[in-house]
Amino acid sequence: MIQKLPSGARLRPWTPTDAPTLVALADDRAIWRNMRDQFPNPYTAANADFFLANVAPDSDRSLIRAIENADGQVVGSVGLHFKADVSRRSAEVGYWLGRAHWGRGLATEAVRALADYALATYDLARLYAVVFEWNPASGRVLEKAGFVLEARLRDAITKDGETVDGLLYARVRS
Repeated sequence: MIQKLPSGARLRPWTPTDAPTLVALADDRAIWRNMRDQFPNPYTAANADFFLANVAPDSDRSLIRAIENADGQVVGSVGLHFKADVSRRSAEVGYWLGRAHWGRGLATEAVRALADYALATYDLARLYAVVFEWNPASGRVLEKAGFVLEARLRDAITKDGETVDGLLYARVRS
């Protein structure tokens, strides 16, 4: 699946040739600080190779796409992690952009496009994301993409030596 976005950017599958760009973008403490601990810092070529080997094929567990700007440069990533069991009609949304591409609306465009695609294509009732309380810009991305703040999860996230609240945003099919 390749999705064109209104700005001329697009979402496309990651490829092994994206490894050097991935390392250059992802090796940034400011990005790591807003990601789960499985996202390493420093971000090395070995980390990129591992990631790319595991996201290349679409699976029933996840759908991960590179975000490419209108100039054809990879600038970040957006994805869905499908849940199972009683949460099988839910998926968690994750995304990040290289710091040089922040504040241009690309994350909002990518999240909105992936959410629209997911709700139209899969038997999903709900998409959600949890934002670290220190990252209000990420909350604005979600709100602009049609997500609604549902809850403050008190002391739910421990990152970088701090325990903080998580803000739960969701977008439902209806």
